[in-house]
Amino acid sequence: MNSEATAIHLKQILAAYPAKQILLFWDRATWHGGAAVRQVLAENPRLELMKYPAGSPDLNPQEHVWKAARTHVSHNHDQPKLAELADRFERFLKTNKFNYL
Repeated sequence: MNSEATAIHLKQILAAYPAKQILLFWDRATWHGGAAVRQVLAENPRLELMKYPAGSPDLNPQEHVWKAARTHVSHNHDQPKLAELADRFERFLKTNKFNYL
């Protein structure tokens, strides 16, 4: 990931919801910043970011999803082919619900 890839993703979100105000909750990953992201934000005032406090993965619901997926799909599992691992990961995401409380 990098700023340019993130900017492309933000543009895709904006295109998917052309008439909506958008609020994104983000962690502080380095690729969530940079010139390309700042430019998209400056050009699109209907897109607002709220960043989680630094060092607080417990507040970010997505971190719980990654942890569960890692535990069930890849931790202490032998999967020699990346495509098969990706398929297992996707199946896990599609077939499970995640509690955030």
